[in-house]
Amino acid sequence: MKTEGGSREAKRRAGERAAEEIDDGDVVGLGTGSTAAHAIRAIGRAVDDGLTVRGIPTSFQSRQLALEVGIPLSCLDAVDGIDIAIDGADQIADDPDASGFGALVKGGGGAQTREKLVDSAADRFVVVADPSKLSETLEQSVPLEVLPDAHALVADEIRRIGGEPTLRDATHKDGPVVTDNGNLLLDCAFGEIDAPDELATRLSSVPGVVEHGLFVGMADAAYVGTDEGVEMREY
Repeated sequence: MKTEGGSREAKRRAGERAAEEIDDGDVVGLGTGSTAAHAIRAIGRAVDDGLTVRGIPTSFQSRQLALEVGIPLSCLDAVDGIDIAIDGADQIADDPDASGFGALVKGGGGAQTREKLVDSAADRFVVVADPSKLSETLEQSVPLEVLPDAHALVADEIRRIGGEPTLRDATHKDGPVVTDNGNLLLDCAFGEIDAPDELATRLSSVPGVVEHGLFVGMADAAYVGTDEGVEMREY
């Protein structure tokens, strides 16, 4: 079951604590979402104080915030590697006795493709979250970025393997959400995901799927902010 929580203060603590891991000269992956935004703001303040970094944003949203707070930006093609990526999660598998411990569901903001590119390229990938994102077993819908012409075929395949796909609709305009890459999003409910690694492999093999929101075996650590402090998990 998912734990309750999710206060702004808890998110702030998690983001700011993760930002303390950054060293002078680092190339930093800048995640997407409300908790990662606190890390970006903390990095901006450190840059104002003299820290030298280059940021690699994972979305238009994180790029705009980084520019606003004064973080110098680069791109994957222009760097030799990423020292650390700090990113949020929609849900984290939090049972240390389960094989999927530390697996994530991401993509609530529709940026999972670039997030996965940046996070996988980092020497260290740190997740920032509040307690509401913790769950013994992943059970949240998995976002899939799909080619527009393939969304119906992908949806049929998802139903065939036991999922229930829903095309994500935009909230401020008619029609579906379109990603930064010009693709569509299917939110796919599978119930409890007992073997996230197996499902991740299955989803990656579906033609028309650009990327999915299961991040398995990628996170090195998580900072979970609470109203009292920050808890750290190593994976």
